[in-house]
Amino acid sequence: MSCCIKIGRRVIGSGHPAYIIAEISANHGHKFEKAVEIIGAAKDAGADAVKLQTYTPDTITIDCDNEYFMIKGTIWKGKNLYKLYGEAYTPWEWQPKLKKIADKLKIDLFSTPFDPASVDFLRKMNVPAFKVASFELVDIPLIRKIARAGKPVIMSTGMATMPEICDAVKAARAEGNNQLALLKCTSEYPADPNDMNLRTIPDMKRKFGTVVGLSDHTLGIAASVAAVTLGANIIEKHVTLSRKEPGPDSSFSLEPSELEELVKEIRTAESALGKVSYTFTSKEKATRIFRRSLFVIKDIGKGEPFTGENVRSIRPGHGLPPKYFDMVIGRKASCSISRGTPLSRKMIG
Repeated sequence: MSCCIKIGRRVIGSGHPAYIIAEISANHGHKFEKAVEIIGAAKDAGADAVKLQTYTPDTITIDCDNEYFMIKGTIWKGKNLYKLYGEAYTPWEWQPKLKKIADKLKIDLFSTPFDPASVDFLRKMNVPAFKVASFELVDIPLIRKIARAGKPVIMSTGMATMPEICDAVKAARAEGNNQLALLKCTSEYPADPNDMNLRTIPDMKRKFGTVVGLSDHTLGIAASVAAVTLGANIIEKHVTLSRKEPGPDSSFSLEPSELEELVKEIRTAESALGKVSYTFTSKEKATRIFRRSLFVIKDIGKGEPFTGENVRSIRPGHGLPPKYFDMVIGRKASCSISRGTPLSRKMIG
């Protein structure tokens, strides 16, 4: 079991900044230049990686129009699977070129393979990691082949039951690969925040002993930031240049400015998490003087008793702490004290 993995130059896991993946998916619109532009935008926004998907319509399904291959209940309803994947796939001849561009920009690039041939293809590209999509989590032979590549494996768990996640993790570990990460995922497009169940993230860490993150299909960035506060080490979000541009994934993708805001808010959240601490900060030290303390609020002559009429707990904090109020009341002044003087031990007879 491993609580940390390493992709490229980045260590990922507890105690390290969240690893932020920009999923390009189909948002290139079959234009190579647009894919290049998305990679550059992701880098500029502060993402750690960009991710592709490696399949063709023929490697992921078959061209068939019967009812089994028609999509229902999603934003793609009414479409045939083969035609949808024809719109969405990333040409394989682009992918080595895109990796070289990403390498030059110093941003990691890897992909999701969907069949054995795509695993071999990506191995030749020397990608630094592999991703397993939620829908492929039950394909144990595919997971075994991916695991044998010896690179970190990130697996999305959308729709999966606990036994299915266990099977996938066991299959990868059985091949000697312990560089595993699991992503909590709700496979809705877009996902409803009410269905996210982010509290699963720390539970997954305990149960599986892996790096854990979130593949986030919600609109906006709140779920991703919340996930980081619960211990997510990886955040994956779809990214597009503009949601106005048509495409299978465009409607639930972030635009570059939103990705930049996501990165910024995650880094702020990580800084705010800090450590367990019950001490005041260096900046708080300067304001401690404005806390309450005991002050004389009426002139008191030597030998006169302290009462609730001439001593009060007020701001600022130059006098005795308020916890000594009951001890002071009834005692006598050892000297004359003028109104507005902080009470000290030497004034108490």
